[in-house]
Amino acid sequence: MPSASTESSATPPHGKPSPDFSWAVDTAVVHLGRPPTLPGEPLNLAITPASAYVAGGEVEYARDGTTAMMAVEQTVGVLEGGHGVVYSTGMAAASAVLDGLVVGAIVVAPPHLYTGVAVRLRQLNQEGRITLRPLMDSTGEVDVTQFTGAHLVWMETPSNPMLDIIDIAAVTQLAHNAGAQVLCDNTFATPIGQNPLALGADYVLHSATKSLGGHSDLMAGVVVTAQPVAAERLREQRVLLGSVPGALECFLLLRGIRTLTLRYERAHTSAQLLAERLAGHHGVTKVHYPGLPDHPGHDIAQRQMKGFAALISIDLGTAERATELCESTKLWIHSTSLGGVESLLERRRRWAKESPLVPDSLVRLAVGIENAEDLWSDLDQALRSLTPTPS
Repeated sequence: MPSASTESSATPPHGKPSPDFSWAVDTAVVHLGRPPTLPGEPLNLAITPASAYVAGGEVEYARDGTTAMMAVEQTVGVLEGGHGVVYSTGMAAASAVLDGLVVGAIVVAPPHLYTGVAVRLRQLNQEGRITLRPLMDSTGEVDVTQFTGAHLVWMETPSNPMLDIIDIAAVTQLAHNAGAQVLCDNTFATPIGQNPLALGADYVLHSATKSLGGHSDLMAGVVVTAQPVAAERLREQRVLLGSVPGALECFLLLRGIRTLTLRYERAHTSAQLLAERLAGHHGVTKVHYPGLPDHPGHDIAQRQMKGFAALISIDLGTAERATELCESTKLWIHSTSLGGVESLLERRRRWAKESPLVPDSLVRLAVGIENAEDLWSDLDQALRSLTPTPS
């Protein structure tokens, strides 16, 4: 397992990583962000439903940052190797970065992104707030000419829902050479599977609603940056936007992170097994999964990832068959989202704002932590029950 630079659990959480301790990441997720270990005191931070605090302490008003928020920031910041800033949702976190851009900023982004971010980028472009440029050319290769004068390169790898892979180190080098900063959405890979800051990125984004929380019971987002000044600007932006998470959400998020390594290892191991079997199934037209040797980004994913994450996308030939599959499983739940303990599936184009580049016939599988053979048995029976593919 990789190691994480952590700070002593005998000191209060404050959101800034310390080099004094070096634990393996599976130890770090258990011990980071806890309160001082004093006799008679609880092991976990308390849920404190308060907006105002008595003057003179570290916290005076909840919007400015509570102990629970700082504990989350310390934990995720250390796991990613930077300074974390927590928000009420993943979209609030993404918006805080975008709102910090100067008017007219040039943003370079790939064709496949989380739907909410993609829609927001298009809106800002249409309003004249930013100029949006494609990261890829018509062949799918990175278009170096688009970096000229750019302010921010936004990437997501693996991408949602096509599971494209981008070479983080290579794109970051090109961006920095052009004077642009880089944000990498690391929601799919998690800090266990990939560390974009270590590969040169300036910002890492997480929809903590997904794998970090891990139980489909909260909404939160986190931005991590290696730059302390940038982190403070993001905190100021959070205060002004009012996009702060509540006490319960922070508690649940920390609790979810405690099992992150176990959940990630189980889920990505199952995903690899399922992807290999789906690739040979007569009912599936195409499988998108970076762990398969024939995936175009397989070699890059091997270099920059630890495991290939727990998302698989499959093409079933027609939208009707894709919808049928979602209605034919018994264990897999037809629902949006991902990263929870339960396995979910959905046809992404059922959402009106999903990119038209995503095939109507595509189903995204979010693998949970159930027994892999049970997951396969359910998928197999559902696939066998579908209307035959038109000849």
